[in-house]
Amino acid sequence: MSSEHSPYIQAALELADRAAARGEVPVGAVVVKDGAVIASGYNLRESWNDPTAHAELIAIRRAAQVLGSWRLEGCTVYVTLEPCPMCAGAMVQARILRCVYGCADPKGGFVGTLADLSSFPGLNHRFEVVRGVEEEACAERLKRFFHELRKSKERWPSG
Repeated sequence: MSSEHSPYIQAALELADRAAARGEVPVGAVVVKDGAVIASGYNLRESWNDPTAHAELIAIRRAAQVLGSWRLEGCTVYVTLEPCPMCAGAMVQARILRCVYGCADPKGGFVGTLADLSSFPGLNHRFEVVRGVEEEACAERLKRFFHELRKSKERWPSG
């Protein structure tokens, strides 16, 4: 699906490629306000030895610094992979307007696949979700990364 959101997902895909080049799961994210990218991030869990170093959280933290506020009202987070519960929760806490993602995450997606924190009853904020933007390109990055990872592990006997 191509749309007005595609250029921002393309920017996130470039960041995903940077993550993959570092041996990180290829996920990239950008935060957009008033049509401009104000912050970006890509997965750095392995590099930083930090389970919270997801692309979305890095981009959200940077956006808060740029805006000088933890409230990211009017901001859209574009990410190549459906956010996990931690990242979806951070989006609720940051009061984002919208999350646009590329491909669903059947094992961890929490804005529609396994559950939906974007519109969870009782939470103090809800945000719009746009799914499937540049879905094939986003899914292809992940498939290629994990295929190469499996191949490299086959070359090195365990034990």
